[in-house]
Amino acid sequence: MDVVREFTFHAALGESVQMRGGPFGDRIAAAVGDGWVKGERISGRLVGPGADWAIVGTDGYTHIDVRTQIRTDDSAELYIHYTGSIEMSAATLGALFGDGETGFGDNYWFTHVRLESGAPNYQWVNRTLFIGQGRVVTDGIEYEIYRLG
Repeated sequence: MDVVREFTFHAALGESVQMRGGPFGDRIAAAVGDGWVKGERISGRLVGPGADWAIVGTDGYTHIDVRTQIRTDDSAELYIHYTGSIEMSAATLGALFGDGETGFGDNYWFTHVRLESGAPNYQWVNRTLFIGQGRVVTDGIEYEIYRLG
């Protein structure tokens, strides 16, 4: 099996609402702001509404559920949905609240990424498995997205 870097995903963090004391933990609904993706086969901008519906677990991990859209440089529309877990280490929490950045691999932050498209040139994304590794950057979050195949 090959693991190939497909693109970098970069998004600003928008407004958020926290709901405490839910049956599965605290829930945070956060808007996904402006962003971009850059890769050899997929490059473009984030468009339209997007959000993360995260659950902050009592185990020190946040479980994310993010949905947004990409408009590629060649005008195709791609839906992106990813779920995963983030280890909320002191460094990650500090970076999320404006105290620097984290690096890939500084903590456990992995996602299962699903892409969908009706565009003829992007039919291959509908049957491809992607994974991502995330980090905090000064103006939001960033993932390296890999294709398995």
